Amino acid sequence: MLRTIIGILRGGSSSEYDLSLKTGAAMLSALPEDRYDARDIFVDKQGIWHLRGIPVPSARALQQVDVVLNAMHGGVGEDGTLQRFLDTTGIPYAGSGAYASAASYNKIRTHEILEAAGVRMPPFVAFSLNDNMTTAQMARIVFNLFAPPYVVKPPREGASTGIIIANSLVDLPDAIGDVLDTYGTALIEQYIRGDHVSAAVIEDFRGDPLYVLPPAQQRFPVGTRMIEPAHHREASFEHIVPTYFSHDEKKTIEEMARKAHRALDMKHFSRTDFIKTPKALYLLEVNAVPGLYPGASLPPMLESVGSSVSEFLDHAIHLAHS
Repeated sequence: MLRTIIGILRGGSSSEYDLSLKTGAAMLSALPEDRYDARDIFVDKQGIWHLRGIPVPSARALQQVDVVLNAMHGGVGEDGTLQRFLDTTGIPYAGSGAYASAASYNKIRTHEILEAAGVRMPPFVAFSLNDNMTTAQMARIVFNLFAPPYVVKPPREGASTGIIIANSLVDLPDAIGDVLDTYGTALIEQYIRGDHVSAAVIEDFRGDPLYVLPPAQQRFPVGTRMIEPAHHREASFEHIVPTYFSHDEKKTIEEMARKAHRALDMKHFSRTDFIKTPKALYLLEVNAVPGLYPGASLPPMLESVGSSVSEFLDHAIHLAHS
């Protein structure tokens, strides 16, 4: 039987390089060899593409590839750059296009689009190095808009990279300064206390145009208030599926995940992160390239409905072809 040639892109120059390698490895091991010829296309930290361990031009790496699976978390893999390039090649790829990838990766743009669509998110404000004010002045603006504590983070990073929690107004100027110095832009949100939850949308899955997997609740390591980059690398936090949430609470999560998927014009699949308080649900961010590495939330969500990474990838390949 003629096998479909799948190009699996992994690596890249982002802070999520190691996680990308692991997601790519999960893809390579999950695709059945009798149906697919999976090709490991490695992109190093300098942006050089490799095929079978040999540096090659990107066009050469993609020769004869029928479908691309993107495992490049962060950076050019999620900000629309890779998607724009793949669009020029005409090679089908699974996942969102350039516009939706860029919009979902930029947390400021995500706020603007989703709040306009009526999706509840934490109160926020953003600053850049171009703003003609001190960090103390920035902190005063934030304090006048909403109360502490605050989450200060770069708007174009994933896997908790660069996040600082400022417990009070006193801590806020230094936190803003640290993020601005490193990333050039700082997004400040009100810290919402509650359960951290993930949900995933898969298009045209099991007879549902926008199928939402059962939500997963995240349980942090003891003594931590948030997921840190090391927790992703070391798979040191749990995803609890099924959750203790009521039927109505799960429906609210599903509805908000679908609404965000539509509003951002996502394609094929997405993963959304939330904070659930006793009174409200807040959306934190939407991911165009869900992780499949050990400790990621999507595999246990798939398993909870009798599915698997293998079935998910097979379906994603079908969506890319359609």
